[in-house]
Amino acid sequence: MAYHQFDYILAIGIIFAFLDAFNIGANDVANSFSSSVSSRSLKYWQAMILAAICEFLGAVLVGNRVSDTVRKKILSVDAFEDDPTVLMLGMAIALVGSSIWLSIATTIGMPVSTTHSIIGAVIGVGIASRGADHVIWGWEGFAQIVASWFIAPCIAGAFGSIVFLIAKFGVLEIKDERRSIKNALCLIPILVFITFCVLTMLIVWKGSPNLNLDDLSAGTTVGAIFGVGGVAMVLYMIFVFPVVSRKILHNDWTLKWYDVFRGPVYWVKPLDQIPPMPEGHQITIDYYEGRRIVERAAQDISEADNKENPTKESVNSLDSSSSVEIKEEESTRLKWWKLLKAGPKKWPYLLWLIVSHGFTQDVISIQTNSKGVLAANVKGMHAKSKFYNNKVEYLFSLLQCITACTMSFTHGANDIANASGPLSTVFLVWNDQAITDTPPIWILCFTAAALVIGIWTFGYKIMSVLGNKLILQSPSRGFAIEFGTAITVVMATQLAIPVSTTQCAVGATVFVGLCNKDLKGVNWRMVTWCYLGWFITLPVAGIMSGILMGIIINAPRLGVEYVPQ
Repeated sequence: MAYHQFDYILAIGIIFAFLDAFNIGANDVANSFSSSVSSRSLKYWQAMILAAICEFLGAVLVGNRVSDTVRKKILSVDAFEDDPTVLMLGMAIALVGSSIWLSIATTIGMPVSTTHSIIGAVIGVGIASRGADHVIWGWEGFAQIVASWFIAPCIAGAFGSIVFLIAKFGVLEIKDERRSIKNALCLIPILVFITFCVLTMLIVWKGSPNLNLDDLSAGTTVGAIFGVGGVAMVLYMIFVFPVVSRKILHNDWTLKWYDVFRGPVYWVKPLDQIPPMPEGHQITIDYYEGRRIVERAAQDISEADNKENPTKESVNSLDSSSSVEIKEEESTRLKWWKLLKAGPKKWPYLLWLIVSHGFTQDVISIQTNSKGVLAANVKGMHAKSKFYNNKVEYLFSLLQCITACTMSFTHGANDIANASGPLSTVFLVWNDQAITDTPPIWILCFTAAALVIGIWTFGYKIMSVLGNKLILQSPSRGFAIEFGTAITVVMATQLAIPVSTTQCAVGATVFVGLCNKDLKGVNWRMVTWCYLGWFITLPVAGIMSGILMGIIINAPRLGVEYVPQ
């Protein structure tokens, strides 16, 4: 029998779970697709479509596993056995505190850990309602999660830097362009195999209670993992490899993206049928477009390192666009306000403008042209990094799309728990069910939908803070970053540990940036800004939720006195 007298608590939980998931999408999406957009492997609208699909599937198919950790391994639910409605209220308040802090952080452009936020909020309400003794501080609860915050970035960085160093010395820095391309063509099918194995591992390696795959035998699980990876590699070799090989190695400028559907034809099609390439035609896009100016300024910057007045004209020549961007943003907000005042007839159009607002943003321009303390040395930082061959980068850009989707899937699987876990507890208590029961699938679908809306509306805001503001981005670097992050989150999801995807992504980015062998190739101001956000998120969310919980449960009521246990 449901606690209908507490319908309002369920309603509060649903509203703020939506807001929390919305901010997970708006704040954390940069971790999945910032590198892809920043390196020009994907256009913004392509990234948003792929993000919507992958985040939703990851959340719905695999999200319950980590949801159970957030629901049951931070607070001792046995402490609420005598009055489960207090636990119900506490989880609703945790969503309130977490979502409010995430809204503030997203507004000011601070990439924070949504995992830190909800765990801090849960601890805050636990201390306020039952005392610190009922928080699971040991290795079975909070300590394990805290340890993962420090270990996960290093693991992601190790994986990312290893992959990039293999690509760097085996492909990117080979001076003979033809040999470099051939090495890349040999390496990438192997990476395709590994990437698809990782994605399959997430689903079948005891990762998806919703698909009832937990009872698969070890042999079946291993067979599924390597089988899918093998099939993906075979399909790549049949359809994609002959097309990209002909295009990059033999300069077939006539090929289009849809030619992969008739890829086997190009295994036997004569090379002498390739028409001469028109003068000035480029086989690939310039993946470093918008940042090439710092390549010309690199020598000046090096010479000016020990001088009082370094060259400013070449390094800061793009800064003048910042004021234009500010004026455009103010104009956009004014237009939205006018449509809002115009009445309900204009509101559907207003909603569309808000949702599609991110598609009008030039993320790379925002990253490289921004002013302020955090971005003051971005162009100088880029000048310390190497610019690689665009043809080789093109091969990695194809693979980066796969790793971006893999990372997005794992992000949806892991981070959706930050919203779905507390809401599941609220619903199960309201519906008079055991906390150990599996929550209904609609909760995962609901929070996943909110996450996707957050991606589409304000995902660009945090995305523009990361990417090229941390290191010089390119498809090869982005692939290594995304692969390192994805495999780390896969491992964490298997162990049911809600790690911070933000920390994994930034850790991998920093390690890959250090592969330049130059500390100035990383924007340490932005790294410090990220760590500041992570450091203050847990206590701020915990204090907000704890104070609110304490006020509510100790508020004067007619003839009722609540005594904390």
